[in-house]
Amino acid sequence: MSQANPRALAAQALSRIVHDGVSLRAAFATFSTTFSDARDRALLSALLHAGARWWLRFDTALTGLLEHPLHEREPQVHALLVLGLVQLEILGLPEYAAVAATVEATRALGKPKFANLTNAILRRWLREREARNAALDADATTRSAHPRWLIKSIAADWPDHADAILAANNAQAPLWLRVNSRRITREELAAKFAATDIEVELPEALAQALVLGQSLDVTRLPGYADGWFSVQDGAAQFAAGLLDARSGMRVLDACAAPGGKAAHILEGAEVDLVALDRDPQRLPRMLENFARLGLRADVREGDAGDPSTWWDGRHFERILLDAPCSASGIIRRQPDIKLHRRASDIPALAAQQARLLDALWPMLAPGGRLVYATCSLLVAENAACIGGVLARHADAAGRRVPLGWHAAGAGMQNLPGEAGMDGFFYAILDKSN
Repeated sequence: MSQANPRALAAQALSRIVHDGVSLRAAFATFSTTFSDARDRALLSALLHAGARWWLRFDTALTGLLEHPLHEREPQVHALLVLGLVQLEILGLPEYAAVAATVEATRALGKPKFANLTNAILRRWLREREARNAALDADATTRSAHPRWLIKSIAADWPDHADAILAANNAQAPLWLRVNSRRITREELAAKFAATDIEVELPEALAQALVLGQSLDVTRLPGYADGWFSVQDGAAQFAAGLLDARSGMRVLDACAAPGGKAAHILEGAEVDLVALDRDPQRLPRMLENFARLGLRADVREGDAGDPSTWWDGRHFERILLDAPCSASGIIRRQPDIKLHRRASDIPALAAQQARLLDALWPMLAPGGRLVYATCSLLVAENAACIGGVLARHADAAGRRVPLGWHAAGAGMQNLPGEAGMDGFFYAILDKSN
């Protein structure tokens, strides 16, 4: 029965996200196939994103509401109760409808004996919500629904912006598209959207960008199947311009999957591009994206940090390293990062980033350029990492291109929500002749 009930299904999926480490994206992809109605899929998506985003607040709230904890013996019921509070406090659903539908979802879960408890807990919350919300707001972790280690890290690295970052992380991100200039102009695509009553904005800073007024199923938008556009946040769209790849150059995208930045490079110039990724399971998706957009690249499986397994010894004039990172700059898009990332991950990620940079540097031709990018906010992965590269390689020089972003060592940092974009870091390294 749960397969026909979005709230019950959301509780199952959210429990897997929290307890089994499944990503929100993977959970939604798995569970959304149950529904043929777009409204049910939209509700499932809203519940999962809000549930993951606010779990650290309402999981704690249940501690004070339940006489006997449920998170270990009945994790799906516990997740459903969290979703009940999320519907009332975050999604703003009518009280009667939210309570009644959540109670019904206990039956759809095959847990009818918890129906009365669910009704009692949610109605108690409604009676006591003002005092309970105030108590949750008194602690930074439950107020912002961020893990304490991340709050401290953001405050240490961005003391003047910490509150704004936490608030932006809990806001819904806009839907950015990148127009495939090989197939259509931005103005032409905007006109086609307008003809179907889809509102769009045309940001001045990015020549191929469109921002939609609401989140939609992009596969159903005009031109998706024809390769007229890709989904890509505005901050990520700066990568191709900063790389400055020109026709005839040999280019490496060192951690390419799912291929968005590689496609942007190919849309702008006739280059010999190697799209590398170490995960073989991600290569088919990248090839599908290139095919839809009408692009070709030399797609290879390989670890950028171990060139002996894939590099033919020919230098690259441009290298893009969109490095594996904490993803702390895109929490508003992937709120499960707050549940899955740990403080202990950061030193390991920084070591991995340094390993990749040091392995890639000898592959860059003299006079060439390497662009380092992360969707992280943390200094250890960004400014400190680039500072280490500059110290270890005498033939490396940093170049800061003015984007109107925050200076961050030898690089540039956009913070979440600024100009409507994700948190993103770039550094440009030029190699002397």
